Amino acid sequence: MPIFMIGTQRSGSNLLRLMLHQSPDLVAPHPPHILQKMRPLLPLYGDLDDADRFNLLVDDVCRLVETNPVAWRESPFDRPHILQRCKDRSLLSVLAAIYDQHMCDFGARDWVCKSLANVHFLDEIKAHFNGAVRFIYLYRDGRDVALSFQKAVVGEKHIYSIARQWHEDQQVALAFCRDHADAAFRVAYEELTDDPAPVIRGLCDFLGIGFNRDMLAPHSSQEAAATSVAGDLWSNVSRPILQNSQKFRTQMPPESLRIFEAVAGDSLRALGYEPVSGPPAGDGAFSADDIARFEDENRRLKERFMRDNADSADLKNRAPQEEVVQSIRRRAADG
Repeated sequence: MPIFMIGTQRSGSNLLRLMLHQSPDLVAPHPPHILQKMRPLLPLYGDLDDADRFNLLVDDVCRLVETNPVAWRESPFDRPHILQRCKDRSLLSVLAAIYDQHMCDFGARDWVCKSLANVHFLDEIKAHFNGAVRFIYLYRDGRDVALSFQKAVVGEKHIYSIARQWHEDQQVALAFCRDHADAAFRVAYEELTDDPAPVIRGLCDFLGIGFNRDMLAPHSSQEAAATSVAGDLWSNVSRPILQNSQKFRTQMPPESLRIFEAVAGDSLRALGYEPVSGPPAGDGAFSADDIARFEDENRRLKERFMRDNADSADLKNRAPQEEVVQSIRRRAADG
């Protein structure tokens, strides 16, 4: 049964996927973010009932996976074979066909799509698989998530922008878990890192797979080694599990803490994280001028980070996949 992780990046998703990848029943490859990157491009393909247009989509998604910063395979996908695996002419069908092929290559029983941006496609995913799908909602204290984003090559940089995105993601995930409790399993990053064994045992029970003690030592795997050298974001995965929580208490400036909790306090409380700067206020705590100023500063911070702080090797590893996306746009513009 397909397994999709949902939530917000910088929440320990690579740690969890590497733990799951240690199970002989599962394959959990590094995510090429197929839905996140390709869903906005679908209008460029036109009618996918047209065989040529659908074949083009299959080829492009294969190229996206083949240029992933952490490689899935040494040889290209067999396009005709992927086409045969597609059950209908949709992006999700292509995703499933590629993951199914990867699962067969590893001799596994199920696969895990680690892209936490799946949280934005929940209805599509559940409908496509007719409910025969499982979800893992991974969450982490949003204030620590914010600190991590501010140092990462991906994501927003101003505390307001990070808080708003994190809050929106958690609200969607929480509502989905309430409505589909039988299909979703919640994992708190802090519990996973503090005492991983009971968390992983519970998750294995939910997924209907056996517990394997190798799952508690993901840093020793070949997949962890390959991931750690592919980008600065993932350098920690080759080390034993770190307890990496509550940094916001010493590293987040008071004004940033106030802004984050004003925007996302409701989500913090819903997940068991207590605000420390006062009751939640929501976006109503800020005027339209305040928000415009925050958004302008966010744009400047992102530009400055890419100019002054982004790791050149990390950008180089990401460039081939970005070129696939840009080539699709150029092809459409050229007609």
